[in-house]
Formats: sequence, structure tokens, C-alpha cells
Amino acid sequence: MLVVQKYGGSSVATLERIRHCAARCLATAAQGHRLVVVVSAMAGETNRLIALANALVQPGDAPQASRGPYVAPAKRTPEHERELDQLVATGEGQSAALLAMAIQDAGGRALSLVGAQLGLLTDRSHGRARILGIDAARMQRELDDGAIVVCAGFQGTDDRGDVTTLGRGGSDTSAVALAAALRADVCEILTDVDGVYTTDPRVVPTARKIDRLSFEEMLELAGQGAKVLQIRSVELAMRHGVCLHVRTSFDDRPGTMIVPEEPQMESVQVSGVALERNEGKITLTGVPDVPGVVATIFRIMAELGIVVDMIIQNTGAGGRTDVTFTVPEAELDRAAAALAGQTMGGEVPSLSTDREICKISIVGLGMRTHAGVAAKAFALLAAESINVQMVSTSEIKISVVVHERYGELALRVLHDGFGLGVAP
Repeated sequence: MLVVQKYGGSSVATLERIRHCAARCLATAAQGHRLVVVVSAMAGETNRLIALANALVQPGDAPQASRGPYVAPAKRTPEHERELDQLVATGEGQSAALLAMAIQDAGGRALSLVGAQLGLLTDRSHGRARILGIDAARMQRELDDGAIVVCAGFQGTDDRGDVTTLGRGGSDTSAVALAAALRADVCEILTDVDGVYTTDPRVVPTARKIDRLSFEEMLELAGQGAKVLQIRSVELAMRHGVCLHVRTSFDDRPGTMIVPEEPQMESVQVSGVALERNEGKITLTGVPDVPGVVATIFRIMAELGIVVDMIIQNTGAGGRTDVTFTVPEAELDRAAAALAGQTMGGEVPSLSTDREICKISIVGLGMRTHAGVAAKAFALLAAESINVQMVSTSEIKISVVVHERYGELALRVLHDGFGLGVAP
């Protein structure tokens, strides 16, 4: 059996934890499995490296959040982005080398691979690169020789041989991509939580660990605010049929299996509820209700690389309409600045923004076959006098936008109202 294991930053945060991971790796190998390990940087290391780059390029500025691990936007250049990838990729390289040494010190055979050694080819988009292909020949040779192969996550190389990184959470994506290329039997995502829960247990103490989820459900939960898995990794696993096992690295308890859809999954109305706090809302009022105007709005967003989430266009009246949509809160000011003062259909709509919102989503395959889920959700919120500002639906998801002050209350109400928790 070929197993890919991914260890997150908290799992390799200290030398003692690295030794613990080494013992896990050796125990897996002792069961007769061939093993590839993917590691993140030690907890806090990537942020430390980004802060160094920011302080160097723009002294006095605090590190700024953006779509990737970039230096301060005012000084950002393509050259900076390339060098930053060179810099931050060293964090995973450190973890990989240290874990390989720990396995060797405990009597096992291991070697670490970074960058070009992995054979993971990406495009040239520094800080947010997409995987184009993987040449797994080197890894296969080392596995055939009986070694545990320890890979630096989060990184690859482009067609020029330059180091690229995959964006925040990219080690998950690395692990799934390698598992697909090697045709692994399972990809274990080992972290500081013991599985995927019905919601965030820090907010709802009665949240319950889920034994099995479909790819589609996990994709929706990851996209709606659940932070256990990076969304690109779930998309990749779904596309290539890589079974995922999310579990803790600190003990041997089984976690949550992410698998292709199974018939019995549709018997459950709702599988989980997610809260996304980092949302911002833009409303354009007085938009000319003519063809092409809405396309202009979202073309501008696309050109800026801003991902738009929920969209509402009101019914036109008097030749005018309103358009409301949400974007990541970190992109709200940039999106608003790009739209402010824009002439659309011969008019300049008025623009307003709101960052005091959040999004709550309920997800479950059973929504396809159970009527009344939406009615129940809205009734539960109404009973707590929670006003719904926006609604978005798919076959297996209902998302609502509410004022941020009601976010946690709405999460608890929906979670408990659909009977997702365990008895306190």
C-alpha cells in the first residue's frame, strides 16, 4: 500500500514534534506501507520570512495580508515576487530536511526533496502558482529502494527552473497532487485537529466529528469558511479520485474520510455548517438596466483577480437596478476603488460598502432529496430575529449573509436546529 502523509506546521513546530512525526512515519513503514511525506514549514516560519521581506522592502510597515505571501503592495514588483518565493520556500525545505534526519537518527531510511527535485512543474504565477504536471520518476526510484521520501510542500518550479509557491495552504495541494501522480491508496492530512467537525467546535462546543464526507460536501465546506483543508486540495482530490483522511498527528485515532459520494450520504439532510467572517459587501445603486452593464462590473473584478462570491441583482424599475455582491474583506477597498466613479451605460452609479457582515452556510448531500431545508433554515433564523441580507444556493448548499454581530448566534442556531451536535 502506498501512503502519502502530510504534516502541517503545528505538527513540526518543534524538534520534539518532528521526532514524534518521525516515529509515526517509521510505524507506518513498519506496517509494510511505502511512504511519501509532505511537510509544511514550522509553525510561524512563513510569517517570519514574509515579515523580514516586508521590513526590508518597505521599512516601518507592518506585514500586509493579500492573496499570497507578498511584500507590501506599494513596493511589489515581479522581481520581488520571484525572490519572495525563493525565500519562503526555504521554510518547508528546513522541515523536510529535519524530518528526514530524525527518521535516519531513529534507524530508518529517508531523504528529503525540495523544489526541482520533486518534479512538480507549475506555471510562472509566483505566490499563487498552479500545478501543470508532476514527473514522479525520482520519487518512484527512491520508494523502490526502500526509502521514506520526505517532500517540501507548498512549492514547485516553473519552466525556467525558478522556484514557485502554491499560496497559503499549498502543502495540502502538494500532498494531493503527489498522491495523484503516484496513484497512492490514501492521502492522510495530519494536523492539530482530529477530523472535520459539523462546525467549528471553538464556537459550538457540541460540534461532532464527522466520520465520512463526500468530496462535494468537503469542497463546499472548505469554500464557505471551514479551514481544515485548502479548497484547491479538495478540488484536486475530487478530480483524481484521491481518498483523503483528515486526522490528528498527535495520536492514532481515526479521523474523517473524504471519499466519492456514497448512496447512504443522501439520507442526511445537513452534514455541516460553516462561518466565513472575512467578507465584504459592495452595493451599486442606480445601475442602468441595460445589457452589458453587469458584465462590465464583473469584468473589472476579473481583471483585478478579485474573486466574487454572492451576487444579487434586483428587478429593474424605471430603467435602473441595484447590484450587490460580496468579495473577500481584504479585497474590499481595492474592488470599491476600481468601481467608484465608473461610467456604466452612460450613468455613474452610487457605490456603498459594508465590511460588517459574515456568511453562514449549511451543506449536505441530503438537500437534493429532502424538501423544506431552506424553509427550516430561514424559520430558525427568524425565531432569533436575525435578518438575512443575501441568499445563495446550490444543490447541496444554502448560504446567507447576516450582520457580523449575529454570525456566531446564527451558526449555533442552524447547527443545533438541524440536530448536528452531540448531547452536552
